[in-house]
Amino acid sequence: MKTKMNYIILLLTTIIMVGCTNHEDTTTKDVETINTVVDEPVSEKSEAGETSTQSNDERFAGYKLMEVDGGDLSGNREPNIVVDIGYGDREYWAFTNEYGQLVRVIADEIILQDDSNEPVLSSGRYYSDEAKVPGVERDDLDEGHIIADSLGGVSNAYNITPQDSTLNRHGDQAYLEDSIRKADGTTNFEAIITYPDTETQIPSSYQYTYTINGNVITDSFYNVNPDEVNESLGLTGNKDSESEPASSSTNEGDLSSVDTNGNGQVTIAEAKAAGFSMPITSDHWLYKYMRDNDNDGMVGE
Repeated sequence: MKTKMNYIILLLTTIIMVGCTNHEDTTTKDVETINTVVDEPVSEKSEAGETSTQSNDERFAGYKLMEVDGGDLSGNREPNIVVDIGYGDREYWAFTNEYGQLVRVIADEIILQDDSNEPVLSSGRYYSDEAKVPGVERDDLDEGHIIADSLGGVSNAYNITPQDSTLNRHGDQAYLEDSIRKADGTTNFEAIITYPDTETQIPSSYQYTYTINGNVITDSFYNVNPDEVNESLGLTGNKDSESEPASSSTNEGDLSSVDTNGNGQVTIAEAKAAGFSMPITSDHWLYKYMRDNDNDGMVGE
């Protein structure tokens, strides 16, 4: 009888231990499932209805990734945001600082606008208007694209800054855009935009770095009217009667007096500001420091 009782006690003990083990396994699996869900990226909507998604890409560390419609006319930017400003499948990334100022734009590759396969308007733009960033209401400032429509850029506030109209249409900004178009695009593109203070949305200067045919090019210029600068320096008068055109000179000059930013390259604006007339031909000493993108032996024609 005693042996039988011991057998019953042993059987009950075994059943209880198995039951506890199954309960612990179930609890452990539940915790693991919860942790898996929590670790997944979470998308959320901002008050403006824009979608932001956390990214593990090191380039975006410290920034909130946000989707903004390419034709959004709102001029407001959120701080510490990264936005894709490339039209269609292009990936052009724009970054804001803690003050909501657009300070950097990067693109691994600039792909030109394709008006035969993209819905381009008769104006040559993707959208009929550009974002109203504070400052563009001034008569002397354009709604200037960091990456132009012709280069595949959109028109929201993350690609627009108030830019001097002459600079945008006829100055260094227009010149670099034309250079990229003539080269059928570019790689390793980066734009750095600086401001005089933390309050304004009107930049004081721009610096563009990009690669064409293996050559790294850097363009730096102030957000000013180049014609007014030349006039203030007394360089807008007709100098033909005073001396031979600068483009006919073969004597080596002082590069530092022309290359104002010291980058070893001379832009059309810098050459004009130093008093040289256009075009600069291949027999001129400045030619080797300038970009002849169509290789016709003339710069600034």
